[in-house]
Amino acid sequence: MNDQGTGRSQDAKFDQTYDVVVIGSGAGGMTAALCAKAQGLSAIVLEKADSYGGTSAVSGGGIWIPCNDQIPGLGGTDSYAEALTYMNYLTAGEVPAARIEAYLRNAPEMVRFLAQRFGVKFAAVKRYPDYFPDKPGGKPGYRTMEPGEFDLASLGALLNQQREAYKSTLLMGRVAMNQVEAHTLFTRGPGWIWLMIKMMAKYWLDFGWRRQSTRDRRGTLGQALVGSLRRALQEQDIPLQLSTGLESLIEDNGRVVGVNLSRNGQRLRIAARRGVVLACGGFESNQQMRDQYLPKPTNSAWTAAPPINHGDGIRAGIALGADLKFMDLTWGTPTMTMPGATSASGLFVERGLPGCVMVNQLGQRFVNEAAPYTEVVYAIQADQAKTGKAVPCWLIFDADYRRKYPMGPMLPGSIQPDSKLPKEWLDSVYYRAESLEALAVKIGVDVHGLNQSVADIAAFSKSGTDTQFGKGNTVFDRYYSDPTCKPNTCLAPIAKAPFYAVRVQPGELGTKGGLVTDEHARVVRADGSRIEGLYAVGNCSAAVMGRTYAGPGATLGPAMTFAYIAARSLAQPQSEPAVQKLDVLSAA
Repeated sequence: MNDQGTGRSQDAKFDQTYDVVVIGSGAGGMTAALCAKAQGLSAIVLEKADSYGGTSAVSGGGIWIPCNDQIPGLGGTDSYAEALTYMNYLTAGEVPAARIEAYLRNAPEMVRFLAQRFGVKFAAVKRYPDYFPDKPGGKPGYRTMEPGEFDLASLGALLNQQREAYKSTLLMGRVAMNQVEAHTLFTRGPGWIWLMIKMMAKYWLDFGWRRQSTRDRRGTLGQALVGSLRRALQEQDIPLQLSTGLESLIEDNGRVVGVNLSRNGQRLRIAARRGVVLACGGFESNQQMRDQYLPKPTNSAWTAAPPINHGDGIRAGIALGADLKFMDLTWGTPTMTMPGATSASGLFVERGLPGCVMVNQLGQRFVNEAAPYTEVVYAIQADQAKTGKAVPCWLIFDADYRRKYPMGPMLPGSIQPDSKLPKEWLDSVYYRAESLEALAVKIGVDVHGLNQSVADIAAFSKSGTDTQFGKGNTVFDRYYSDPTCKPNTCLAPIAKAPFYAVRVQPGELGTKGGLVTDEHARVVRADGSRIEGLYAVGNCSAAVMGRTYAGPGATLGPAMTFAYIAARSLAQPQSEPAVQKLDVLSAA
């Protein structure tokens, strides 16, 4: 049998053999393969799409890592006790303590290991707060880490196979920006104009690269994360095969021993001596599964994720009797759909800026617009259940807001006035009228309700206190706000014509329900027994975050951490009992 997985196995049933087979090429999948290789195991990464990186490549690339002050040079103060208090508060007993503790103890070690062994580096974002910084154990910064900048040109031909970033995460749809830069630009912080000029100049003056590609060679956010992981795979001679989809898992005597695959219409079978790691995302693009599991109404067109995740790993686990949890939940975010786009545009920062209000079709405000995006989606769903008038809902703003701030794909009017927007967007992507009354009629919202909501915002803006929903009360609310707006940086009157509206629906970054796993990322059945040889990480597993979202990067952080943990478990001799102590992988 060929230990490197090339050629055919001596077992004629399989085309290839590896110790570890990883399904999915996002951050979790690539981390699993790298950490398995570090444990002396052969590994392969298989990706259904024709590009690698999954949703990780189009994400902010952040990872939520409590206690990262253990890593030299990062700064900040945190403690395991504080992080545990925070996670226990948020998960409210719905996530086993062993999983939470495994995550918190191993997350900083995963970061340190990737940096030391493979050169995949992160830095803490000083001012990016937890999503609930006012709750027990919450923090106003440092727990979120972003990937270090990465020269995408160093990937060579592999760059052409990497999923491209969303234009909405790029300045002018072209220029890369990191989390700190984006915060300065969106909030018009000190020096924002000079920063924008420098970034644009650096992009356009890179003449040699401009002759080769319109892509910015300066990798940031998800592009930097995926690019650095992909280069590490290449350096470690770990194969990554594209256009290779999972059909089913192969089981022998109660143990998963391989996978059935489809590649360009051909059947392929690969053996997994130690196990299979499912890291292939959730089911947000599978309308049938959405209809079966998610709150109604639901539509795959509302997702902000690429249309690539159809629940393949979840369904393969179900076929073997795996237990499921949190299947009715998503990593929700309000979105607006764009004509001709394959994914909806997420509304992440716009809602916290002053001079806007979110209302249902009755014109009634029902949520703190600046709240964490998952909480806004929960509020939309709750109001829909109560009134039947929240899907769609509407984000209303005025000419001052339009001139100063972005709205989804629309740049601030001072940079991209209405006359420069595609003509077909009017009364499709955005709606405009010279009065609130005319706008309400155009979008089908109750006039009196809208007038009252706008009047409430005006009063709250003057007093500085939102007595209805508390917009601007927390450091997270104020993170994406306008520091020049006083007394509340999240609140300003909606008073200057013309008035605008965009349609909002309860979308998501991905689904968060999936296969139940233990603290070692091993998939379990409803009776608690393990499906030997089967692991799951990321959005095909039930989220360790439970029903909420601890902070920026709380999707990728656990995906990569449990991938790191899974590699440790996979390396244990199969005859030995389950690992009781989660030792740290050696970086030697």
